[in-house]
Amino acid sequence: MKAFSTESTLLIVGMVVAYILFTTWLTWRLRSKSSGDFMEGSRAMPAFIVGIMLMSEYIGAKSTIGTAQAAFEDGFAASWSVIGAAIGFPLFGLILVRRIYNTGKITISGAIAEKYGSSTKNIISLIMIYALLLVNVGNYISGAAAISTVLKIDLTQAAFITAVVSTFYFAFGGMKGVAWVTLLHSAIKYAGILIILYVALKMTGGVAPMIEKMPAFYWTWDGHVGASTIVAWLIGTVGSIFCTQFVIQAISSTKDVKSAKRATWIAFIFCLPIGLAMALIGVAAKFAHPDIKSLYALPVFLQDMSPWLAGIVTTSLVASIFVSVGTVALAIASLVVKDFYVPYRKPTPEREFKVTRWISIAIGFFPLLFVLFFPEVLKLSFFTRAIRLSITVVAIMAFYLPWFKSTRGANAGLIGACLVTSVWFLMGNPFGIDNMYVALITPAIIMVIDRCIPSRQSQTQTQPQHNAQKSGA
Repeated sequence: MKAFSTESTLLIVGMVVAYILFTTWLTWRLRSKSSGDFMEGSRAMPAFIVGIMLMSEYIGAKSTIGTAQAAFEDGFAASWSVIGAAIGFPLFGLILVRRIYNTGKITISGAIAEKYGSSTKNIISLIMIYALLLVNVGNYISGAAAISTVLKIDLTQAAFITAVVSTFYFAFGGMKGVAWVTLLHSAIKYAGILIILYVALKMTGGVAPMIEKMPAFYWTWDGHVGASTIVAWLIGTVGSIFCTQFVIQAISSTKDVKSAKRATWIAFIFCLPIGLAMALIGVAAKFAHPDIKSLYALPVFLQDMSPWLAGIVTTSLVASIFVSVGTVALAIASLVVKDFYVPYRKPTPEREFKVTRWISIAIGFFPLLFVLFFPEVLKLSFFTRAIRLSITVVAIMAFYLPWFKSTRGANAGLIGACLVTSVWFLMGNPFGIDNMYVALITPAIIMVIDRCIPSRQSQTQTQPQHNAQKSGA
């Protein structure tokens, strides 16, 4: 890749630093001033803002660069990785939004606890916290890689900068501050991707030359990705949308169910074109720069821009990093506070708000331990989506299948799915069966088996009736 001159590099770095300083100031101005502001924006967030937050939750730095990379290698079919999110949001609005919103809870575990009780709530919270921490480890590594390249610093320093800035955003901004700053981040990110797409199509002469000269699989619906993998992507993405903590928290921040459902359609409208654009950029990179490493499929076009355009695009990549880290960390903080700290300590609202900020700071810096010393944990990032899918299965059974009302069955289904899916993943997906499918069917099977086993309560209820019949005889 061609390097920029010293003057151009300073301009790009200056634009990125200025953007970070401005959004930090903006977060402080819009910071949350109460626990209600922090957790749910006092249920007053506009549907458009919430829709943008939902979109940003699933289109961060990793998915932006990763989709282009996959398209470079496997064809335009890589767009299904983002199309899955576009499809998932309206389905979420149709199937679960009303039921979750009407529970009055801001955590998926709290909503499911209405049916199964506190033990199930705690199990779901622990599984979700574990999954989201691993997601943020991946976000920190991706963010550190991008920032270290731009600022010409090592990975450790870049990871620390990512932690400091992102933690400030969500620890002080909360849902209220994160929502409005995310709107700005998303606008910059969207503009950056459209600029890259314009430059890429200008270099290739449009889509027609690529269709004519590239192998046919680059333009088929499944490419070299394969139907099985695409279906697994769709199942995993849609399933994780249904139960991901920040998604639940975001729709809970709207003023009513109608606004919450409208937000899911706004997320769909913004997800679909950006997914297609990133896949097209990846294919264009293969056409225009066939000899580069696939990892650079998206940033390779920076070298073909003016320093000003390159600065905007680089800033957009940095913005996507902070969106990803901030929203996930805010979700983790909400789970820890609402499902563990508040029930067990029963603090005053003022005390809860103060402790929430301290917990948020700890959550913001905790992933640094894994980034610096255990980078191989990033391999588990896709596995976390399967784990979240198992929670969705239990949630749908709780809301729509009332005869599955056993807390024992729900707990066994969650723990069993986590263990079985983990073992299946570590075994390398035996027989070519993706761990997504295992996570999908395991909790349902366990809960059906539990349904067939009489509970202690039903046995004690049956015994008096039997004795009464004998007495009457």
